[in-house]
Amino acid sequence: MDKNSPSSKQGRSWTLPRPPPSHRPATLKGQRVFGAPLLLSMRQTGEALPPCITAALRYLRTDCLDQVGLFRKSGVKSRIQLLREQVESDPDGVSYRGQPAFDVADLVKQFFRDLPEPVFTGRLCESFLHIYQYVPKDQQLLAAQAAVLLLPDEHREALQTLLHFLRDVVSRVDENHMTPTNIAVCLAPSLFHLNALKEDSRSGHRKRRLGRPDQRDLSENLAATQGLAFMITEVQRLFQVPEFWPGQGVSAEESRGGPVLQDGGEEKREEEIRRLKRSTQHLLEVQEGRAGWESQPGPEPVDLAFRQGWGDAPLRLWRGSVEVDAPHRDVLRRLLREQPLWEPHLLRAAVVQTLSQDTEVYHFLLRGRGPRPPQEHLLLRTWQDDPLCGPLYLSSESTQHPQVQPGGVRVHVHSCLYLLEPTGAIKTRLTHLCQTDPRGRSPAWDREVGGHLLASGLLAVRESFRADFKETKI
Repeated sequence: MDKNSPSSKQGRSWTLPRPPPSHRPATLKGQRVFGAPLLLSMRQTGEALPPCITAALRYLRTDCLDQVGLFRKSGVKSRIQLLREQVESDPDGVSYRGQPAFDVADLVKQFFRDLPEPVFTGRLCESFLHIYQYVPKDQQLLAAQAAVLLLPDEHREALQTLLHFLRDVVSRVDENHMTPTNIAVCLAPSLFHLNALKEDSRSGHRKRRLGRPDQRDLSENLAATQGLAFMITEVQRLFQVPEFWPGQGVSAEESRGGPVLQDGGEEKREEEIRRLKRSTQHLLEVQEGRAGWESQPGPEPVDLAFRQGWGDAPLRLWRGSVEVDAPHRDVLRRLLREQPLWEPHLLRAAVVQTLSQDTEVYHFLLRGRGPRPPQEHLLLRTWQDDPLCGPLYLSSESTQHPQVQPGGVRVHVHSCLYLLEPTGAIKTRLTHLCQTDPRGRSPAWDREVGGHLLASGLLAVRESFRADFKETKI
């Protein structure tokens, strides 16, 4: 950008602009889907797009890609408004089955148009436009890859999900007549919030000439259209780390999180087990104290807090607690052996190796959200299940095993502890402490989302026992 942007030609260095106050996302009261920031959905579900919008994309992908003029032809306003009200009032219960394709496509456009800030963010919209205005064509992919890495995680994932969907739309161009450029003409104003950009610019330096289109407006519209068409075409490469990025030469061993234990590595495994048990005892001691913990607002009724600067990782140690209507030994058994009941995204899980009566290597795979690959966990875990010997707990951290080859993005769990304390005959106080690097996330994501997802996991465990109670009662 320093080489190619107009500001550089005038003797000023290009800098990343500060976000204007009007574009800063905020949680809007009463708005659950339309007009709510992407961060709200990420905190609630772990997905950048609300499930009801993901369902709309899924419906269009499976049933409507053969519709001529999809996203170009308008739906019926009255039906779209009714469908929008249904989505807003009951996001989890809405069904698109049988809805006209153009109504649902317009609903998706409205969702992106109504975001409090565009999917490219107020901070980076003009930077993306400048890439397709000023950067030479042979360097545009590298520039766009670098700019994508500057997006907040929830905006990057929403963009990735949408672009993969749009690539599927244009793959049926023989039937729907929608080329990348045709799609871009229809969607670029909603994704870049071009009208808002124009208003911001005119309130500053730009003057509008009556009766004549503003040349800068024309240039930005063209850049938005060409840029979006380019990103649809290059979506497979757009979200790869650029070749020049630091760390591209990291070895496969380092990228997996450490050396793989080879046959005969019993001594190393024993040392790993001793380290895990020392860490567990330290966590048990730390969680009882109040010093160092900062409260964090979270979903009711979870008590959420974090501790900064725990261990060597630059991540927060999160702590959440909730009361579960079940005996503490039943809760421990569920955490150990009944994961499908509380983890809806689980693809498969298995004990890789039993090391002792209370220690094992455990492997599980979670379905990727949107176009993301599966998340893989390979854990060394130990537990205490005898109330006479102390508090019940399940503790784990990431490990390696020669029999398990990577099958997704290998999550690195620095510390994970479930503590189970009886608070009645059939009630348990479940506390979860966790410091995890999910790989591919920013420190900002950990601050904004990590604690909310931990709380959602606790609520899922709690609700799984309520479901058991309902089934038994029936």
